Amino acid sequence: MQLAEKTAIVTGGGQGLGRAIALALAERGARIVINGRTKSKLDAVVGEIESRGGRAVAIAGNVARREDVNATVSAAVDAFGSIDILVNNAQTTSGGQKVIGIDDETFEAVFGSGARGTLYSMQACHPIMKQGGGGCIVNMGSSTAITGDPTFGAYVMTKEAIRGLTRVAAREWGRDNIRVNVICPAALTESAEDFRDAHPKAYKAMLKTVPLGKLGDPGEDIANAVAALVSDDFQYLTGATLMLDGGRLLFP
Repeated sequence: MQLAEKTAIVTGGGQGLGRAIALALAERGARIVINGRTKSKLDAVVGEIESRGGRAVAIAGNVARREDVNATVSAAVDAFGSIDILVNNAQTTSGGQKVIGIDDETFEAVFGSGARGTLYSMQACHPIMKQGGGGCIVNMGSSTAITGDPTFGAYVMTKEAIRGLTRVAAREWGRDNIRVNVICPAALTESAEDFRDAHPKAYKAMLKTVPLGKLGDPGEDIANAVAALVSDDFQYLTGATLMLDGGRLLFP
């Protein structure tokens, strides 16, 4: 199997895109450690993985707290002996606040779960990956951040900070055989479904900006691409931003 004997940590793995990524990696043979704040959701995903013959453990915690991140990484090593893949998917989202109105509570929740959680997880995994001969890290960006969509200031700051961190880490950790990349997914997750149901006209207008005419399926279109990215098929790619958005943003 493509990822046999690899150990992967997926943050925010109890639902949505994180769940889909955990299932896709497990399907290819990876041993999965999922982190999130709600233990019951994590346990349900572990049950799905095990029912399909995979191996997984769930560690509840908040990636915005360094001690929780360190506990997740320690548990992964205790369970499986190594860490080869890290997918930093956890992210609290927010919208509806113009820049002038961004308050401390919102900023802390969004930036803490995203940028700080990504940094903490990368720092905790680096020495273990280095000792094991290398690894692959996938961080989550957003096309919303690249275009600077109004009322998403805290979220945009967070996602662009993650992209900047990714580029620096790719340069610093390449000699350790650790690849670090970003994906910007456009997936039909629970929040996208809520937007579709609440604002059908705006949703249809948004779809017109996507050349492929749809938001990606979390499993088939996004998670499968992540599984390919962390495999040896992409062993020469690092520091890149991959737009998994159906062609919504095109760069020369």
